[in-house]
Amino acid sequence: MTTGESYEDVWREASPHVLAALVRKYGDFDGCEDAVQEALLAAARQWPDEGVPDNPRAWLIRVGSRRLIDARRADRARARREVAVADEVEPGGTSEHDDTLTLLLLCCHPSLSRPSQVALTLRAVGGLGADQIARAFLVPESTMAQRISRAKARLREVDAPFAMPPPAELPARVAAVSHVLYLVFTEGHTSTGGSGLTDVSLAEEAIRLTRRLHDLLPSDPEVAGLLALMLLTDARRPARLDASGALVPLAEQDRSLWRRDLIGEGLALVESALPHGPVGPYQLQAAIAAVHADAGTAAATDWAQVEVLYGMLAALTPGPVVTLNHAVAVGEARGPEAALAMLAPLFDEDALRRTHRLHAVHAHLLERAGRLDEARAAYVEAARLATNVPEQRYLQARAAAAR
Repeated sequence: MTTGESYEDVWREASPHVLAALVRKYGDFDGCEDAVQEALLAAARQWPDEGVPDNPRAWLIRVGSRRLIDARRADRARARREVAVADEVEPGGTSEHDDTLTLLLLCCHPSLSRPSQVALTLRAVGGLGADQIARAFLVPESTMAQRISRAKARLREVDAPFAMPPPAELPARVAAVSHVLYLVFTEGHTSTGGSGLTDVSLAEEAIRLTRRLHDLLPSDPEVAGLLALMLLTDARRPARLDASGALVPLAEQDRSLWRRDLIGEGLALVESALPHGPVGPYQLQAAIAAVHADAGTAAATDWAQVEVLYGMLAALTPGPVVTLNHAVAVGEARGPEAALAMLAPLFDEDALRRTHRLHAVHAHLLERAGRLDEARAAYVEAARLATNVPEQRYLQARAAAAR
């Protein structure tokens, strides 16, 4: 652990690997997750005084294993397993084998509902807290905590094995896995809370896992589309904040800062994925990102094409968030009044109305339409609802400028 690196960073980096190693050996998902948390607490107490071990992951696995062994010793019903369990993780084991993808697929076990699959994987593999996951799902934190708890109990009930599923079962889990990775990346690209706009480690972990999934299923066009979407979106990261840390919107970004290597890789994936099989939502979103990547300036963006692609996406996966994004494209292609008409019904969506994004788009369109008093009020409401500091400051500045 380098100077200035927090224990949260260690948790983010090591926890999926440590949890995977323990679940592979012990099979008790819930108990293993508790043991990993206890191991991290032990690290927080000991490492400042004793120093960080050469292999933090192995240290956490060893301490977590001891916690599990102690718990099983205390449980008379499991006393007969004690000797076997004590030998299951070697004290010096490093668990260099990456079981993260296996853990991800376990969290997407078919016995779980889709919301439970996504929530459990975000918790176990992405390292997100229940509050962050709740915001991603637009539900109360207590609801999400219960969902995660029930999912772990269900895996225990069906005695789900920690192993790669047979090839015939993989396609059934890919949609859930893809959704998980999409949400993890989204949280990393624009954090739902805190002082920073992005969580780089989380975005990079989502890309890494998606690459693994693409390696596993190279002919799946939606997996390729998802990876392309992440790469094309992440390519803009160097231009999203200015030197002072202020948010820079897409239209004002210095596109010379965009990472051309990621754009090239993403465009190649889009071109290879679109001709094969039915077009899915990730491919369409990647195609939209490709239109932006192809434009040398904001003014050169082919908004008519973006509008068509969002129309296809809305037909394929209708929903308020898709409509919101579609309205942005309509506003650029056909003017703010047409877009404002699309937004009006979205204010009946309680969950969306409680997020800053709807009010921010509404404010932008009102400002473009010359309705400055209404725009200022909408920017103020958006800033009030925004959950990370750079977005709050940007929206407050827009409110001040709308005069």
